[in-house]
Amino acid sequence: MTQIRRHVLNDGDVSVAILSLGCITQDWQVPVRGKQVSAVLGYRDPQAYVHNPCYLGAIVGRVANRISDAAFELNGERFALDANEPPHHLHGGERGLHAHNWRMEADGNRAVQLQTTSPDGEGGYPGRLELTVTITLRDHKLTYEMEAHSDRPTPVNLAQHSYYTLGQATVQIPAKTYTPVNEQMIPLGTVEPLLGQPFDLSAGRPLSAAVSGGSGLDMNYVLDGTRVEARGGGLHLRMETDQPCLQLYTAQHLRRVAEPLAGQTHAPFSGFCLEPQGYPNAINTPAFPLSLATPEQPYRQRLTVSIHEEAA
Repeated sequence: MTQIRRHVLNDGDVSVAILSLGCITQDWQVPVRGKQVSAVLGYRDPQAYVHNPCYLGAIVGRVANRISDAAFELNGERFALDANEPPHHLHGGERGLHAHNWRMEADGNRAVQLQTTSPDGEGGYPGRLELTVTITLRDHKLTYEMEAHSDRPTPVNLAQHSYYTLGQATVQIPAKTYTPVNEQMIPLGTVEPLLGQPFDLSAGRPLSAAVSGGSGLDMNYVLDGTRVEARGGGLHLRMETDQPCLQLYTAQHLRRVAEPLAGQTHAPFSGFCLEPQGYPNAINTPAFPLSLATPEQPYRQRLTVSIHEEAA
């Protein structure tokens, strides 16, 4: 049995449970109308995350999203990756960062640092990658500071993969363009305008109106601002990111895998993901900026999410 450590951050009436496995945000309790509710989907038993096909709460990578045909070339060398979504590669493969049992060091009840090593060749990627994620809670704000150091150039594109539970949410994403995909969810390599599309959320729109035909959304927005907002279920979520893109996933493929946290239902559309990230499949798309970690230049990402009761 995997020895999973769990540490709870708390500040006032807010508490956040972090697991060593997958650097997972298991629970996030906030007060709404005098009661504590969880703002993210999670499993009751930390051991349930050993099988986590929906990536609930995890830090995913080395490269989030999909890499076409599970392969890429870098500096004239070809690398074959784990084709865990055949024929493509998704979220770092079967043994991606979500499956690592990270080393955990707590700093009281306000911060925790997690570290892991991805060895050269893991999942097919080049380079030994040393990763650190520091998670800090201040008032209602949870900050993830991610850093990755490599001994040779390698693609890195991390994403935090919580499913937020804001009921019938209205979401505002500061983006005028997106990256369309083919039927296998691989980007076409172009950036297209959102104006006139039902999934244009630049002015704020209910997700129910943005989802066409009930099929759901799994879409990358190219950001022209840093703040993303969502409201619903009596909660107000505000996200600040330094990443160029954001994946919105409306959880149309979510299913119950294990006993959920109290009061939750794990089913299609019972949560949604807001995943700041670099450009998807950039390693195989010359038109997209590529996110690399090199010995001279480590990868860094900072994400702050605040969730609090919406003012009446």
